Amino acid sequence: MSKIDTFEINGKFLYYAFVAGGNQILQNQVELNAINVFPVNDNDTGTNLASTVRSVIDNIKPHKSYKTTVNNIADAALTGARGNSGVIFAQFLHGLSRETQNKASITFFEFVESVKKSIPYIYEAIAIPIEGTMLTVIKDWAEFLTCKKGIISDFKKIMIDSLVVLEKSLAETTLKLKALNKTGFVDAGAKGFVLFVKGIIDFISDWNIRTLKVELTETISLVHSDKMTDEEMTHRFCTEAILKNVNITKKELQEILTDRGDSVVVAGSESICRIHLHTNQPDELFHHLKDKGIITYQKVDDMLRQHEVLTKRKWNIALVTDSTCDLSQDLIDYYQIHVVPLNLNFGDYHYLDKVTIQPNRFYDLLESSSEFPKTSQINEQTFTNLYSHLASHYDAIIALHLTSEFSGTCSNSLKASERIKKEFNKPVHVINSKNLSGALGLLVLKTAQNIEAGESLELIIESLERDVSTTKIFVSVRDLKHMIRGGRVSKPKGFIARLIGLNPIVSMDENGKSLLFGKTFSQQASLRKIYSHIKQIGHGKSVWNYIILHAHNPEGGQNAEDKMFEITGKKPVSVMDISPVIGMHAGNGAIAIAVLFNH
Repeated sequence: MSKIDTFEINGKFLYYAFVAGGNQILQNQVELNAINVFPVNDNDTGTNLASTVRSVIDNIKPHKSYKTTVNNIADAALTGARGNSGVIFAQFLHGLSRETQNKASITFFEFVESVKKSIPYIYEAIAIPIEGTMLTVIKDWAEFLTCKKGIISDFKKIMIDSLVVLEKSLAETTLKLKALNKTGFVDAGAKGFVLFVKGIIDFISDWNIRTLKVELTETISLVHSDKMTDEEMTHRFCTEAILKNVNITKKELQEILTDRGDSVVVAGSESICRIHLHTNQPDELFHHLKDKGIITYQKVDDMLRQHEVLTKRKWNIALVTDSTCDLSQDLIDYYQIHVVPLNLNFGDYHYLDKVTIQPNRFYDLLESSSEFPKTSQINEQTFTNLYSHLASHYDAIIALHLTSEFSGTCSNSLKASERIKKEFNKPVHVINSKNLSGALGLLVLKTAQNIEAGESLELIIESLERDVSTTKIFVSVRDLKHMIRGGRVSKPKGFIARLIGLNPIVSMDENGKSLLFGKTFSQQASLRKIYSHIKQIGHGKSVWNYIILHAHNPEGGQNAEDKMFEITGKKPVSVMDISPVIGMHAGNGAIAIAVLFNH
């Protein structure tokens, strides 16, 4: 490895310098969260920058080549970037990578040139660049290094002196931004960058890799802020994605995003880029983007729900479910239910169920796509992150999920709950509904109403466990085409069934396995059989409520509502598109009735 005073920087030096700078961000993320008021006062800049540097530290190893290392750092940062500041920081690293020649080591002069040339990359990435932010501080730092590179030959001295310029530029952010001027804070993203450089300077001064290696072995968790001011929110969803093989220019991509939200950043290149924006309709955005490149990753945070957790909690028990739960958005919002989306894939195209693709558009794709959709379970880490956040603010958590026979989602939720119970010493109850769709929706709704009524946690869980056994769903399939495509019915059997016009009825047994409830030769006949069965099993019982579901078949849904009103004397909780998890097999035209009986 080259000595510092020769101004030669190789890959290992760059790696350890990045780790030293990244550790400063990880260790100070609480402070960065606390001063985050721009562009949105959501107190997560520290967590977002920490997530970005953590992605680099966790995914790359030291390499002797500077070019290889800077490329690896840039790629890992782009993949793991989170939030506005994280994506801007990743774009700065992308610029360094692009503006570095293919050399095993570079001089300090060459390093400064790459820093200087990276500035246009970050300005071009932002749809509306605003001074007084991380942009300004990085630019001021680059200008200082550029003006000193030919005057001072001491690399260490230049870096130490640059800290004075960084801190002056940081202090001026308070004056340049109105939002900061009101609070007296400096820009959180800018301070994160100053801390990053300070960590590098400390490393250069000490040159103690052993200490750095000890820090690397320690786990520094990502911290969720518990502060957020009550201000008007113009866009609900913080939305990010990775696109590959983009077939439009970055400027055109920026224009598409700007038309649909704010805080727009496009980092990377046309071959692979990461986007960030705040929007109200992520599903419309991704529908528009699907022909512009391959969407390989999506993340959508509901800033409204996060805000409610911090400042507007209605009750002291948090309620969680997954996106197979069919319940109207109005009810989900009123009861502050946390819905975690399953992943949906059409070939190379990735979506978040009911977030970046809504059921109505899903059914259009189901008919037009040559690829049959696949779902993937929600991973344990997603639940761990959510439960950690909720346990910081609620006394207890109840989570209800789709049948464990269909997905590992419930199992992953249970694993996460065990960890959080130990860490926070708070109850986290995970319930296997042994059902899905509208049946799961009814269980979630009744649980929400019991929470609203002030029932004790013990009574709510007891009632819920009894309700699981009295909740039913019946699905009338109009066409077997998609059950055959998805492998639920073999092709030979499917051919014969379609030939004779067979319309099966699908339900769930007491263990949560799919059950072929009956076979008829028309959808009307299958629905009559469902109505008759509901009357039969409901004899001597009262219906708590029911939900009508359909797959792109509102007329059929209306007819089912009318018939169920005759049977129950009640209007349904809702009439809505059925969950894609059922709809992908039942296909367009399917009608389902979910009913919960009083016990």
